[in-house]
Order: sequence, then structure tokens, then C-alpha cells
Amino acid sequence: MTTTGGDDVRRVLVVSHTGRAAAGEVAAAFVRRIREAGIRTRVLDDERSYLERYGLGDVESCPADDKAASDCELVVVFGGDGTILRGTELARSAETPLLGVNLGHVGFLAESDVDDLDITVDHVVAREYTVEERLTLDVDVTVNGDRVAHTWALNEASVEKAARERMLEVVAEVDGRPLSRWGCDGVICATPTGSTAYSFSAGGPILWPDVEAIVMVPISAHALFARPMAISPDATLAIEVLAGTLGSGVLWCDGRRTFELPPGARVEVRRGRHPVRLARMHRASFTDRLVRKFELPVAGWRGRSVSGPGDA
Repeated sequence: MTTTGGDDVRRVLVVSHTGRAAAGEVAAAFVRRIREAGIRTRVLDDERSYLERYGLGDVESCPADDKAASDCELVVVFGGDGTILRGTELARSAETPLLGVNLGHVGFLAESDVDDLDITVDHVVAREYTVEERLTLDVDVTVNGDRVAHTWALNEASVEKAARERMLEVVAEVDGRPLSRWGCDGVICATPTGSTAYSFSAGGPILWPDVEAIVMVPISAHALFARPMAISPDATLAIEVLAGTLGSGVLWCDGRRTFELPPGARVEVRRGRHPVRLARMHRASFTDRLVRKFELPVAGWRGRSVSGPGDA
């Protein structure tokens, strides 16, 4: 069970998908319910007018910057994984736990579904949630020895070809030693959290959240040695776009932050200094989450059930 720091005022930052009416309706209903319980609510300036259509009421508002979640006990996000990833950009710098309410499809980052709003409200009001720290990636881009970009990722950092008609020529490196050269569509470096996202679609393995590793996945590589690899979380991974080649690349972090990679650019990936903290209300195992999210067939299983009431 978590506790809040600072003064005695309880405050929650609410982030919503502004392109879906369902998200606005549920977010506004959530705000009204927790306000009745004496919890203040903060929303983003650029979302306030949208949420006010659904009877938002008296709330604070702030810019969408690294101070948005300061002095908040939770960031509650209504949307799919894309909206939740946007919420992590606000929560990470303040080290504020994030609770996702799923309005998308698979929604691996979400903790509850839109139909469970009453349960979500009750847990937030009673502070009945635990907090998991998820490994992140720090990412640096250098060109001709000069650092030109620094960013981070919760799911993955992917180096991809910029032009559809050209392969990307890269060399991969681990801890200062060359690993392999690939002509490929790209290379993904993913966290355990991101192993169920883009990395999974590209053929990478799923890692349980408590497995500390970084997964490197070549995408459509023309090479005999091009299998996904799980690498120590303390290693430094590097992808170099070969100088003198015709193809340039692009770096994507969580599909949200992007940087151009000219020939000769180098991308270094290592464990992030700041984890993302995810709030969890349920005790269900990650195995149960996989089965539910991917609708995996388990009929005929005769093992001993260890689930209890409310574990779904």
C-alpha cells in the first residue's frame, strides 16, 4: 500500500485520450467521484476544454511539462497504450506512480478496464495499490563524435530505415565489442515492458517484468545470425549506421520521440537512470495477464489454481 508525501492535500493528475468521447466521459466521471472523496484533481491545459464538455467541474490545470505530476500521488490515464506512454513522460520525472485505465485493444500497460471504473475509484480513494518499478532505457545519439540527442524509452528504442526502398546498413555492438553487421529494416532494443509491444511483433521474446534484460531484435535482417538476443541490463548496446552507405535511418523511442540518423550516426542504449513506476491494483500474475490480453487458449489445463477473489 502506498503513501503520499508532502502536505496533507491529496492530488491526482488525470490524462485522457482527447480523440475518443468514451475517454472524456469516463475521465470526467472519475474526477467527479474522487472529488467527492476530498481528492483534488489536476488536468493538462490542452485537455481541459475537451474534458469540460463532460461535466468536469472544479479542477486545477497545468502545462504538459516535467512539473505536471509534481505533488501528485498518482497519474491516472484514460486511453490505450499510446496515451499511457504519453502519461509516462509526465510521471517519470516526478517519480509519480501511473495508473492506466484501458480504452484501447490489448492495453498491456493498463491496470484496469473502463468497465471497472467503480473499482478503480475505490482503490484510488483507499490507496489500495502497490507500485512496480519498470526498467527504462537511456538513449544517446552521436554524429562525428558529438552528442546530438539524448532521450529515453519505456518500451523500446528502434533504429529504422528512413526510406522504404533502401535497406539500412548497421553494425551492432555490445559493451564496446562489435557483434554483427546487418542489412536490415532496423534494430529494436526493448525493455521487459516493451517485450509485448513492437519487439514482440518483430519476433522478439516476451520477458516477464521481473526479468532484468534488454532485448535486441534485428528487423528483416539479411544475415544468418539475426536472432533476437536477451542481453544484460547493465550492458551498453550500440547501433551504428554505416558511414558511406546510401541509406539513412531514424530513431524512434516508444513511437513518440524521433531523431534523424545520417550515415555515420551512432545510437547508444543503456539502462535508464530513472525507472517508470506503475501502480497495480490486482494480484494477478503476469501469466494470467498474458492469457487475458492475448486471449490465449488454456482449455484443458488441470493444474492447481492459486487465484483468489478479485485476482482477475
